[in-house]
Amino acid sequence: MVAMTGELARERNDSHIDELLLYRRVAWRIMPLAIICFLFSYFDRINISFAKAQMQQELGLSDAAYGLAASMFFVGYVLFEVPSSFGLKRYGAPAWICRIMVSWGLATAALVFAYTQYTLYFLRFLIGVMEAGFGPAILFYLACWFPRKHLAKMNGLWFLAVPLAGAVGGPAAGFLLGTMDGVLGLAGWHWLFLMSGLPCVVLGVLVLWKLDRDIESAKWLSREEKDLLVQNLAEDKRTAKPILGSLWRVLLTREVAIMAFIYYVVKTASYGLNFWMPHLIKSSGVQDMLWVGVLSALPYAVACVGMVLLTRRSDRTGERKRYLVYCLLAAAAGYLLACLFSGSSVAMMAALVLATAGTFIAIPIFWTIPQSTFSGLAIATGTAAINSVGQLSGIVAPVMVGKINDLTGSTYMGMLSIAPLILIACLVVMRYVRNPRS
Repeated sequence: MVAMTGELARERNDSHIDELLLYRRVAWRIMPLAIICFLFSYFDRINISFAKAQMQQELGLSDAAYGLAASMFFVGYVLFEVPSSFGLKRYGAPAWICRIMVSWGLATAALVFAYTQYTLYFLRFLIGVMEAGFGPAILFYLACWFPRKHLAKMNGLWFLAVPLAGAVGGPAAGFLLGTMDGVLGLAGWHWLFLMSGLPCVVLGVLVLWKLDRDIESAKWLSREEKDLLVQNLAEDKRTAKPILGSLWRVLLTREVAIMAFIYYVVKTASYGLNFWMPHLIKSSGVQDMLWVGVLSALPYAVACVGMVLLTRRSDRTGERKRYLVYCLLAAAAGYLLACLFSGSSVAMMAALVLATAGTFIAIPIFWTIPQSTFSGLAIATGTAAINSVGQLSGIVAPVMVGKINDLTGSTYMGMLSIAPLILIACLVVMRYVRNPRS
């Protein structure tokens, strides 16, 4: 009788909890800081594209050498991505994210000492080592709070930082390069790296202070709210059929191989845009660096809006595969059109908008699939493995595009080579990927 009374009381308490409002509270607690951190993380990777013109002139870099400098970040990132994910288990996500952010912020700021191309290579490699594990740590943390039915929306909000890094970072980079050049004896591109790195140190400390280790340690939630959040996650685990839960065995699954290839292509498309869009815009006739930065922001701004709308629709319908295919087709079409109309600034900008929207909207929709496939800490290991292969594109794409440009004497032939890869990935999605049950 006492047990029955307790159950009735708990049901009555739970019935008073508005689940939608609860998840909104959780999102407001976690997402703003997560988005800002990821914005700096992504800008940390692509800021070299805005520094390219000044940096090449001062250091005497060819396009191929610039591509190598851009790629060195990803060499360190890929080598240490999976090992870094194991720090989550020992220290917890907030502490590990703090460590990552403080160390990469200091390494980025150290680029003020990059006075030779070899120093530049080394420091870009070191930044990659320090930043390794950041993405999987955040994805793991989100999956520890939000059930599958909310994941695409949360991923979409978090991945807003990717196009925002271009939308906000482009004008900011143009301003720093144009107005800070020579201030205190530093080149404009040195100021760009300095102002990219130091805020990350502060953000890392904020993460440790603001984010709770897990649901149980969240003092701002009532006991009933914690129980509801835990219950929803447990229901996901009960109904899902994860492929493997082992930390090591998950790395060798067929699903990881398929997803890693798809993500590799998506990231190749995104880094092709990140590292070469300012160059394409400048080559089309826009010479003022501030205007190059402003125009670079336009495709990313459109991608931000599309990311919010399409990920919300994906959550409502539970449809992941179809929307991923649509995004890949849009990206391939945009790449082709941008290269065909490279002589017209207006037409090329329209094509870059299409390519950028398709590429960056695909990223959060894609990540709902592995997050729904693996369980427990295997989420961190599985996503780290997929992300590691995906980040290999950061090594290959800049060097490949730069080398093809040098060989052909063209500003767009290297970019054109990416479009067929996107179409192949689209076929792989249609043939081998199953829509995860929401």
